[in-house]
Formats: sequence, C-alpha cells, structure tokens
Amino acid sequence: MVKVYEIDGVRPVVHPSAYVHPSAVLIGDVIVGPRCYIGPLASMRGDFGRLILEEGANLQDTCVMHGFPGEDTVVEVDGHIGHGAVLHGCRIRRNAMVGMNAVVMDKAVVGEESIVAAMSFVKAGMIIPPRSMVMGTPAKVMRELLEEDVKWKSFGTRQYHELNVRSLQTMREVEALPEAEPGRKGIEFDPNGMHKPKT
Repeated sequence: MVKVYEIDGVRPVVHPSAYVHPSAVLIGDVIVGPRCYIGPLASMRGDFGRLILEEGANLQDTCVMHGFPGEDTVVEVDGHIGHGAVLHGCRIRRNAMVGMNAVVMDKAVVGEESIVAAMSFVKAGMIIPPRSMVMGTPAKVMRELLEEDVKWKSFGTRQYHELNVRSLQTMREVEALPEAEPGRKGIEFDPNGMHKPKT
C-alpha cells in the first residue's frame, strides 16, 4: 500500500493510470498526473508548496521533491528525474531530464528538452535555455543538445512509460525464493531495448 498522508486537510491526488511504488511517500499538496511513474523510496513532501508531476513524468528511486510555502515544484509532461535527484521549488520543462543525484534549487527552470548531467548542482534562480546540456557544481550550460541527444533522452522516458504499465500489471509483493531456479530466465528486452512481454 502506497504511503499517502493528508496534512492540514490537503490530500495527495494520484491519477489511476499512474504507478506509485508502495515504499514511496506522498504528503499533502501533491498532484500526480496520468501515466506517471514514481519509484521506490521517492518522497514528495507537499507540506509547504504544491508538487506536480504532469502526464508521463517519472520520479525515480530515492528522489525528493519539496518546496517553500506558496511555491510550486513542477515536472512537466515527460520530464525524467533520475535516481536520487532532489528538486526544490523549481520547474522542469517538457521532456527535460535531471540526471542521477543532481540537485535543482528554488526558482530554477530547466528548459524544454534539456539535460542536467548527473551530480550537477543547479543554483537557485538559474534559467536553463531549451535543448541545453548542463553540468557541474555549480551547473553551467556546456552546449546545445543535438537531435540524437534528445532522441536518447526521449527513448529513456518511453522505457519508463512502459515500466509504468508493467508495474501496474505485474508488480506484486512476494516471498523471495531460497535459490535461483535451474535455467532461470531474466526480464527480456528486444534489440531496441524495449520490453518483450512473456508469451
């Protein structure tokens, strides 16, 4: 069961087509849109500002979203937030990506289809132009993204759209096996990296 908490009479909203891992925590003024994926141990603390994941966005394992009173923290359509990232009072524009363990601070805006590299620190108030590669501590715009960069990012987001469906349909809590079965098969993917359903 997902850990969802009301505070001051404000309760999180989760669209029925979104997948939220049971170990994630949603508190207060949180709005999770259609086809979103929220990974294990993610925390959305809407006890001060409103937190919004728009359609198709993903918030991966151990990510944190929070903000100051009266400020929204928003991940727009198809935003892709990598493992361990922290978003505080910022806006991640459509189809942008924040890499693993990156931090994006208050009033910063990550432009449409931009990529914030893993471990980067985006200072408060930084405005990142669309289709930019940003990296460093503090983060700096390094170059404009190429079409293949945007395609790579968009492919990763499509994999999370698919993971949303796989999780809704097949993830369940079970007891661990005491040992691996003979001839154990793993999860199968096609040559393009997309999941192959069992037949």
